[in-house]
Amino acid sequence: MQVLHILLLSISRTYKMCIPRLLKASYYRFVVLFFNCLLTFGSYFCFDIPSVLQEQFQGNLTCPNGTQHNGTGHNGTLDCVEGLGMTPAQYNLLYAIYAWTNALVVVVAGFLIDKLGNRFGVFVFSLLTVLGSSIFALGSHFKGTPYLLPMMLTGRLLFGSGNGSLTIVQNRITAFWFKGKELALAFGLTLSFSRLGSVLNFFFTQQFESHFGIQWTLWGGTLLCVLGFISAITVSMLDKVGMKQLGLDGVIQQESKKVRVQDVRRLPLRYWLLVLTIMFFYNGVFPFVADASKFIQDKYSGYSQQAAAYIAGAVYDSSLVLSAAVGILIDYVGLRGVFAVGCAVLTLPVFALLAFTFVPPLVSTIWLGITYSFAAASMWPSIPLVVPQATLGTAMGLATSVQMIGIGLSNLIVGHILGTKSSELKIPLWRWQEMMIFMLANTIACIVTSVSLNVVDRKQGGTLNRTTKRSPVEHEDQQPADAAPLLSDEPENDGSVN
Repeated sequence: MQVLHILLLSISRTYKMCIPRLLKASYYRFVVLFFNCLLTFGSYFCFDIPSVLQEQFQGNLTCPNGTQHNGTGHNGTLDCVEGLGMTPAQYNLLYAIYAWTNALVVVVAGFLIDKLGNRFGVFVFSLLTVLGSSIFALGSHFKGTPYLLPMMLTGRLLFGSGNGSLTIVQNRITAFWFKGKELALAFGLTLSFSRLGSVLNFFFTQQFESHFGIQWTLWGGTLLCVLGFISAITVSMLDKVGMKQLGLDGVIQQESKKVRVQDVRRLPLRYWLLVLTIMFFYNGVFPFVADASKFIQDKYSGYSQQAAAYIAGAVYDSSLVLSAAVGILIDYVGLRGVFAVGCAVLTLPVFALLAFTFVPPLVSTIWLGITYSFAAASMWPSIPLVVPQATLGTAMGLATSVQMIGIGLSNLIVGHILGTKSSELKIPLWRWQEMMIFMLANTIACIVTSVSLNVVDRKQGGTLNRTTKRSPVEHEDQQPADAAPLLSDEPENDGSVN
């Protein structure tokens, strides 16, 4: 016991000596960023597991002897896939319930984060992702019973409540430590880590399922969510220590107490146009990825389930590779509003190719991944530039809510468009074409809102189309908590926010 006491005492002394030194260095914020990035790695892996295993989710409860296959055969075969027995409508409901839950919860979550702080949010919401993914995995053990769908929907509901809200607090932490510095780079790295989870899911989940079955695959995703919970505890400690060393902990608590629901009315027009731009763009990305694997197998000949999953995952592969570099580029050149318009315009050919041609699908998924990378790095980091730091959680929550309302509606509409009643049937190509036309309509709406955003922004000073380091802060009279102080060895006037 005495040896253990001495060991703990030495660790405590080392911790107290190292942290102040670390705080003096400009790279402390990158230590915070690393653990902040890990918050959503596991949850993003879990989110798209149904997409990779769509055949298994919609597969038959039982298969006659000699007709079962593991999902790696080419489309057009008569092999039977044993699975959970969901219809396409029930399968799409798994994504719709996630989106609708986000839409309802994230507004309240954002307000609570502004009132109670990042540490409260990061702990509670990461715990919800663990609980939700656990119930979702547990539900798979009830296949063939009336309890399967309710349990899996309950799991997705809790998972959605946690993951959508966790993304808000993750963005809030990133915005605080990087506002006026490498903001787009930080957002890009956060997206890269999240998409790394998605990419690994598309590469390995189908293989894992073929060896261990769908139940153990879902429990493996739950284990990765536990990694996020551990990261949540770590980033909370780092954030707390950093705030105390900067002398800002008390100041931020005082600012948080001033946040009121009525502050929503003060959010500017630019913010709402930005929110609509985000919603319409993401309406074309997430619902497409959710059904992309089956679409590729139904329309293009010669693709196995595994190959189709790889191609669908190329959307996330591209964003994983490009996000950090795109963030650096946008930090340097600015032009966030212009990039938003460009992303929407350049996405139009993606769905046109998928709807009306037989060009290899990999071209379209890589193309969509590139535009998605630029959209994520230009749109989301623009929100901290047009709203005060004290209400950033509420603003992020509202933005996520509107985004998820759009995605939820899109998932329901896609499920209705594709609406076959049996997973054994190949969905007719004309139904897939109608789905792609629906995606095109969302992209056109995104172009309209992004152009309007640029017009309004130009009339109000053009903040979005300047670089972060040169942009004047709209709220110069903000308190220190709103200024998002930064840890840096550089002089205060070198690259800082005025």
